[in-house]
Amino acid sequence: MTKQASPYANAQGAKSVTLAVQSWVGAQANVAVVKYLLEHELGYHVDTVQIDEVPAWDALSQGRVDAILEDWGHPEQEKRYVDDKKTIASGGGLGVTGHIGWFVPTYFAKQHPDVTDWRNLNKYADRFRTPESGGKGQLLDGSPSYVTNDKALVSNLNLDYQVVFAGSEAAQITQIEQFAKEKKPFLTYWYKPQWLFEKVPMTEVRLPPYKEGCDADARKVACAYPHTPLEKFLNADFARKGGAAAALMKNFRWTTEEQNEVALMIAERKMSPDDAAAAWVKENRPVWQKWLPKRK
Repeated sequence: MTKQASPYANAQGAKSVTLAVQSWVGAQANVAVVKYLLEHELGYHVDTVQIDEVPAWDALSQGRVDAILEDWGHPEQEKRYVDDKKTIASGGGLGVTGHIGWFVPTYFAKQHPDVTDWRNLNKYADRFRTPESGGKGQLLDGSPSYVTNDKALVSNLNLDYQVVFAGSEAAQITQIEQFAKEKKPFLTYWYKPQWLFEKVPMTEVRLPPYKEGCDADARKVACAYPHTPLEKFLNADFARKGGAAAALMKNFRWTTEEQNEVALMIAERKMSPDDAAAAWVKENRPVWQKWLPKRK
């Protein structure tokens, strides 16, 4: 964990909730809206904890956080904590389908249509070379903590590329925007939903088709990433005893477009997450009213 655990997490009898916040802006949008509704509609104190994907599962299992609102698929953790230990419970689907892939800017794909087939990537390796990629083409990734098979894919597909980590989603966005401003070619790990597609149109590179189990061995992966319905997970005790807060999180389900709307306010318009959530809540009452638990 990158911040001290909240004293409010899993507090017995206290009207308090702690939410895990991951570093990408879509996850921040989820948390911002749920936090706003918990505080302003249900009267909870809400604490947030910045935490990476895998450590979040450990914290959730131990009750140091109460919920993860956007998980991109961690089958090992799910088996350990949901199926075996039963310390974590599913909170249901988020309503958003996530997809990771490799993307090139659409302006480059229009000039060189064959670049969208992975078998032609070596032909363009020199066009994607940077000072950081050691004489090879650069495959730009974000944070090493994200779900990524990219190093294995580069090796197993015999590609003349070097994975270069920007360090965070924000740093990766900065690099992509700079490349786009200069109309330079680039190859990047990226994902949907993501607001940046509105600003920098990108076209996906077709990797070998995904088939069930083709990514089971992380060292042997040679296939595309799956399309993943994003899930919510709750601490098991909180799921049972969390009252209105737990009910709201289980009911929370929105669209890619709705998430992107809030994410765009945070990332592009530089609004605080709280202000972005307030603006969205004000304009979307019919959407979020369905998430509130029915009063007895």
